[in-house]
Amino acid sequence: MTYDIANEIRRLKKEKNAVLLAHYYEDGAIQDLAYHVGDSYHLALMGQKEKAPVILLAGVVFMAESVKLLNPSKTVLVPDLKAGCSLVQGSPADKYLAWRRQYPDGIAVTYINSSAEVKAISDVIVTSSNAKKIVESIPKDRPILFGPDKNLGRYLARELNREMIIWPGACEVHVLFSARRLAELIAANPDAVVIAHPECDENVLAHADVIG
Repeated sequence: MTYDIANEIRRLKKEKNAVLLAHYYEDGAIQDLAYHVGDSYHLALMGQKEKAPVILLAGVVFMAESVKLLNPSKTVLVPDLKAGCSLVQGSPADKYLAWRRQYPDGIAVTYINSSAEVKAISDVIVTSSNAKKIVESIPKDRPILFGPDKNLGRYLARELNREMIIWPGACEVHVLFSARRLAELIAANPDAVVIAHPECDENVLAHADVIG
């Protein structure tokens, strides 16, 4: 991004009385122009704190939906309505609803990386940072349905020793990480600390020193 484009963006933000929020996944040049940088839930909270009537969310569409849910009176924009997420695409609301109706006594715990429609038919929405605490609070006699990320669901089930009925979705980015390649990197850097997100495949998580 050139200096002139950056200044034009700053001018437009001021002219439109808009606040720019950027996800961690965005390029550094975009992050540098943002008022706040973080995950989707953090950005939704920051949207509440900002008084500007217009929020521009640099991220995928479900993140903008999350911001809108917590800021219903504000105008929330995204640069690209085609910016999607494989977890959203792999969990259409009609099929997700049919799945949860198979287990009428179950509590549907849904990861924030989901569409607004799927959130609306869920019982509780979690982030990767609070999922363990929330799932742990669910009574032991209640079946748990977890979606749409199977890797995060498997991780939680193992960590909490809870049986779960898990939706078979996955993040197309996290599943690309190779356990074999990671093992090679560990061998080449034996003193390095391995940090992994729980959306990664369990073979990758097996090599991690820290998961979170």
